[in-house]
Amino acid sequence: MILQSSIIKSLRQYFRAIRIWRSVITLLFILWCDSQKWTYLGGFSKTKENIRQHSRAKWLTKELLDLGSAFIKLGQLISARPDVLPKNWIIELAGLQDKVPAFDFEKVQAILETQLGERCKEIIDLDEKPIAAASIAQVHRACLSSGRKVVLKIQRPGLETFFRIDLEIMQQVAVVLQKKKSWSQGRDWIGIARECKKVLLKELDFQVEAEYAARFRQQFLEDPKIKVPRVIWELSTKKVLCLDYLPGIKINDQEEIIKNGINPSSIAELGASSYLKQLIEFGFFHADPHPGNLAVSKDGSLIFYDFGMMGMISDRLRNELGSMVKAAALGDATKLVRKLQEAGLLAKGIDLGPVRRLVRIMLKERLTPPFDTDTIEKLSVDLYELVYGQPFRLPVELIFVMRALSTFEGVGRSLDPSFNLIAITKPYLIPLMTSSNPNPNDLINEIGRQFGELGSKAVGLPKRLDENLERLEQGDLQLQIRLGESDRQLRRMINAQQSMGQSILLGCLGISAALLASNNRSIFSLIPIGIAFPISLKWLTLQMKIRRDEKLEHLQRKNNSTNN
Repeated sequence: MILQSSIIKSLRQYFRAIRIWRSVITLLFILWCDSQKWTYLGGFSKTKENIRQHSRAKWLTKELLDLGSAFIKLGQLISARPDVLPKNWIIELAGLQDKVPAFDFEKVQAILETQLGERCKEIIDLDEKPIAAASIAQVHRACLSSGRKVVLKIQRPGLETFFRIDLEIMQQVAVVLQKKKSWSQGRDWIGIARECKKVLLKELDFQVEAEYAARFRQQFLEDPKIKVPRVIWELSTKKVLCLDYLPGIKINDQEEIIKNGINPSSIAELGASSYLKQLIEFGFFHADPHPGNLAVSKDGSLIFYDFGMMGMISDRLRNELGSMVKAAALGDATKLVRKLQEAGLLAKGIDLGPVRRLVRIMLKERLTPPFDTDTIEKLSVDLYELVYGQPFRLPVELIFVMRALSTFEGVGRSLDPSFNLIAITKPYLIPLMTSSNPNPNDLINEIGRQFGELGSKAVGLPKRLDENLERLEQGDLQLQIRLGESDRQLRRMINAQQSMGQSILLGCLGISAALLASNNRSIFSLIPIGIAFPISLKWLTLQMKIRRDEKLEHLQRKNNSTNN
C-alpha cells in the first residue's frame, strides 16, 4: 500500500513537472519572439509592441490561473518583482485575482469538525453559500451560540500537498535558469524561488494571518473611522480563521455610497491618510488594497478585509527612505543615486552614468509641480521600466509599498476624479524626512550644508589642480577619456554583428533539421534542434539587451528635446 502510494505520488509529480515545464519553455519562446522585430507583421512599431505585450500578459495570467493555487500566488508575488518581467506583464499580474469555484459544503463541515472538534458546536448557523471563494480558501458567514455574527475562512482540502509538489518543481526550474549565465546575470533565481516558497507556505498558516489581523487592528484602536475585524482566537486554527462579521459597501460602489449620505471624497482622503499612517508611523501595512478588500460602513468608516498579504518596513529602510525623499525633494539626482547605492538598492561596481540620467528624467517628469492625479501610478510604471534589466536591487517591501499606493490611488480616483495622493502625502513626508534628525528645519539645513560643501570644494580646487598636474607630469596619473556616443555606436554594431551571426547559424540548423526529417531520418533531426536551443537562449538575451539600449536612447532623446 505504501509502495503504491509512493508510485502514485511520483507519477503525479512527473506529469505535473511536464505541465509546468511546458509553460516555462513557452514563456521563454514568447519572450524571444517579442524581442525580434521581424516577427511583427507589417513592420515593428511601438503601438504593435504594446498591443502584443498586453496580449502576452493576459496569456501569462490565464496560464497561472490554469496551473492552480500555488502559481496564482506566485503570479501575485512576481508582480512585486519588476526586475523579473517587463512592466506590461507586471501591471497585468498585479491585478491577478484568484476567483475559483467553491468546494462542497459537506467538505466545509468536515474541515470545521476536524479542526475545531467540540468547539464546532458553538457555530449554530453556517451559510451554505460562501460570500467569497479563492484558490486558497473560501469564506462563509455564520452565527455563534452567543449571537455573535462572524465569518469563517476555511482552507481548501488537500491544498498543502499540491503546494509542496509545485514548490519543489519551482525550485528545479530556478536551478536550471540559474545555471544559464545569460539568464542568471543580475538575478538570483534560486533565492527568488526560496523566498516564494517561504511566503507561500506561511500564507497557508491561518494562525499567521490571525496575528497579522490582530496587529493591524491594534494600530487603529483609537481611530473610530477605521474598522478592522476582531479575531476569535478560540475558533481559529492553522486551516480555519474566524473573524467578526463587519458588513459594508464595496469601496468602488460610488452610487451606493452616495445613496447612504456619505461623501466619496472624504472616504478617499480617509483611506489615503490611513495608508500613510501605516507606512510612515507604524511600518506595517496592508499590501493588497484592491476594492475587494476595502469597504465603507453605514456610518462612513473604512473597513479593511483579508490580511494574508501584509508588508513591513524596517526602521533602517524607513531612515534610508527619509534620506532618499530629501534628495528627491531637492531634485538632486546625484545624491539620490548615491543614497540608493549606500542602501544596497544598486549593484556595486557599475557605471552610474546611465542610472543617474534615468533618475534625473524621472525626477523632472514626475516630481515637478503641478502633480497629476495619477502621479503615483506613473511613478510605479517608471519604476518598473527602470528596474527591469537594470542593476537595481529593490527590496520586495519597497515594491509592495509602490504597488499598494498605486492601487489605492486608483481606488481614490474612482471615488473622486480630482483625488491627488501626492497632495495628501506632504504632511506625512516631513516626519519621514526628519526621522534621522529631530530638527524640523532639516531640509533647509540640508540645502545650507550643500552650499557649505560647494564652498569648501571651491576653496580647495586650486590645490587639487596643482596636485593632479604634478602627478600627471610624473606619470602617476592615468587619464581615461570616454566617448559616450562612440561607445554606444560600437556596442550597437557588436550586438548587431552577434545577432546576425546567431541568426544565420540558427537558420542553418533549422534547414538541417528539416532536411533530416524529410529523408526518413527524423530521429537525427533532434541533433540540430538540441544544438539550436542554447543558441536560441543567447539570441533571446541579446535581443532583450538591444531592446533595453534602444529604450534608454529613446528616453535620453526625449529628455534632450524637452531641455531644448
